Amino acid sequence: MKLNLYFLFVFIYFFINSLGLPFGLTWMSLFAPLFYVWILIKRKRDVLLPFLAILLPFAIVHLTSPHVQLQPYTISLVNLLMVYIFSQAVYTLVRSSVDLEWIFTRILIINFILCLLAIPIYFTPLWDWLWMEQSITTGIGDFRRLKMFTYEPSYYSLLFIPFFFYFLLRYFSGQNKLPPALLLPMIFLPLILSFSIGVLGAAFIALLITGIVFFKKLIKHRRVLNALIYFVAGTLLTGLVLVVFFRDNALFLRLANIIAGEDTSGKGRTIDAFILAIKIMGTENETWGIGLGQIKTMGYDIIRSYYLYYTDHPVAIPNAVAETLTIFGWVGLCLRLFIEAALFFITKPWTSYYRLLLFIFIFIYQFTGSYITNGAEYVVWVLAFTRWDSARG
Repeated sequence: MKLNLYFLFVFIYFFINSLGLPFGLTWMSLFAPLFYVWILIKRKRDVLLPFLAILLPFAIVHLTSPHVQLQPYTISLVNLLMVYIFSQAVYTLVRSSVDLEWIFTRILIINFILCLLAIPIYFTPLWDWLWMEQSITTGIGDFRRLKMFTYEPSYYSLLFIPFFFYFLLRYFSGQNKLPPALLLPMIFLPLILSFSIGVLGAAFIALLITGIVFFKKLIKHRRVLNALIYFVAGTLLTGLVLVVFFRDNALFLRLANIIAGEDTSGKGRTIDAFILAIKIMGTENETWGIGLGQIKTMGYDIIRSYYLYYTDHPVAIPNAVAETLTIFGWVGLCLRLFIEAALFFITKPWTSYYRLLLFIFIFIYQFTGSYITNGAEYVVWVLAFTRWDSARG
């Protein structure tokens, strides 16, 4: 019964978490009061007070400013608290004696079936149910990417990353219960169809660094070495086919734009995000930031002017680190990085292939996208910092 309930929890989180809700809200966040009670019962201690204690000095500074608007501040604070409670619920679940591999496998299978169904839907008038059409870079407009039932393709890719790394490691170790010929399409197809360069790039770097760190250990295992050779050979062969026959494909064009500094999406999530962060917090308080919910008020004119928006366009800073800097200032950014570093040395992700992959990935990704109330990002952090025996290398 518990396993089925936990599976339902993960199913809602992965497939329908934002379905039917306005942007910024998720069902997992709305369930926060129930999660909070469950955490108190399960762990027999409060987890909210320490978080509120950290936020208190920032709240004092922000709420004493005459420029801070109370309504957006309160809404953003409640949203942040709900996401925090959800993250604590994920930690509690991971630490429970539950068969997460059973849950992961079923989510992977269901997701693969939906991906296969999404391909023919791509060519029907109902395509926008599962796909999003975007101008992803200079020279590539109206490009459709798989978003499944989420609000955005990159978010869907981020949701899938824990499953991708988990089953990729199962493939390398030969411990997977699914045939390799089936497993590889199951883990690569979602990332290919969603086509998030930020996620793919961070995942590639994470794999490269982890491979270097564990190189001596990996080459001692014949099965792992063979799987790695096949994997690299397949990747190189795919790249060669693309170069010879599909040189003008979207991947190469976007990579070329990124190298040339002409990728508008990538630039907006990286360089532009930090430029805007410094501009916006400079109007209020560089040390403590402008406060929760104030980007849409204090930063509205600055962002519109920077991008030359001539219509009423939603404004945001699509970068978790840059957004932290804007909202909480240099103190908040230093605190964020300090907590990540402290948890890294306390929980020792390097003792597990899986956890190290997740840590490197999400540490890089936070500088290239996401936002501070992104539950999918915190799930990756939780998995990276939580000892999980079934995922240990």
